[in-house]
Amino acid sequence: MHALRFTKQAKLIKTDEFSSVFNFRKRIFAQFLAVHYQPNALARPRLGLVVGKKTAKSAVHRNYMRRVLREFFRLHQQSINPLDLVVRVQKKFNKKDFLAVVQEFDSLLKKVNQRTSLNSQQNNTNASPLKGNQPL
Repeated sequence: MHALRFTKQAKLIKTDEFSSVFNFRKRIFAQFLAVHYQPNALARPRLGLVVGKKTAKSAVHRNYMRRVLREFFRLHQQSINPLDLVVRVQKKFNKKDFLAVVQEFDSLLKKVNQRTSLNSQQNNTNASPLKGNQPL
């Protein structure tokens, strides 16, 4: 059960870490969430959450949204490619929207995994030039 913990190594904490993900300029979004992502050199994904005061004025609502997203990430972190993810809440959600948000987050993570695995496959095929004295 240790693999399902949400450890400090699985969090984006520093401003520089968030900035590097935002500056990488890769994102996908849906109704409630926007996911910014960047491949990392670590063997695990890391998560950063952004819930602004414009989205939800009350700290109770912002913390609820963070808790829901953090828990879903914790349960599915084994199936995510080694990426730095910053999840930005675009629209306020509450308990009645829980199922829709979880499905949306799941679909966004699947899209990110597909995009990053396609990019790594393309980089691997492009990075293997002809070796030795092979005829062209």
